[in-house]
Amino acid sequence: MRKILLIFIPLFLSSFSINSDDNSTEEKLNTQVEEVRKIINDNPKFNKEVAFFIDMEIQSGKNRFFIYDLKNNKIIDEGLVAHGSGSETGIPGKLKFSNVANSLSTSLGKYSIGKHYNGQFGKAYKLYGLDETNSNAFRRNIVLHKFWAVPYEEQDKRICTSYGCPMVNETYFSRIEKIIDNSKTNIILSIYY
Repeated sequence: MRKILLIFIPLFLSSFSINSDDNSTEEKLNTQVEEVRKIINDNPKFNKEVAFFIDMEIQSGKNRFFIYDLKNNKIIDEGLVAHGSGSETGIPGKLKFSNVANSLSTSLGKYSIGKHYNGQFGKAYKLYGLDETNSNAFRRNIVLHKFWAVPYEEQDKRICTSYGCPMVNETYFSRIEKIIDNSKTNIILSIYY
């Protein structure tokens, strides 16, 4: 009888942790939303209606870039986003992050999305790090941009990587750019793990 119970308990616990991961993802997003609210409530230069969130703990083949309606407290759009090649660790599901020049890594933290420019990937938006963990973003040329090789649909395998920039599909980018371009104030982007 004891052996049967010992086998049953680990199976029960492992199935519980799968469900708690979904809750963990939602809890992390809610925490990030509250942190962004603290920033925007004290500063009139930031958009108080919408913010962007990227959960780097979600694998790259799944939607992990969220457009969030701050007034109605809900995700209104989502898509795939690449992380920096320097963030790869060789261990599936584990990433590392850096704020160092030439690291090719994604930097965690809150960003203010700045003006657009036309560069190597077409239209792109300058990013200004608001935290110590991403304070070099502008100097590192970390920008929000599109790239043809980023797929539109979710998939089970990982997608391509960037040089540290949040890089999205062209179709998804067209929806993001409308929101950014129509905003009279800067939108916050939060990248977290």
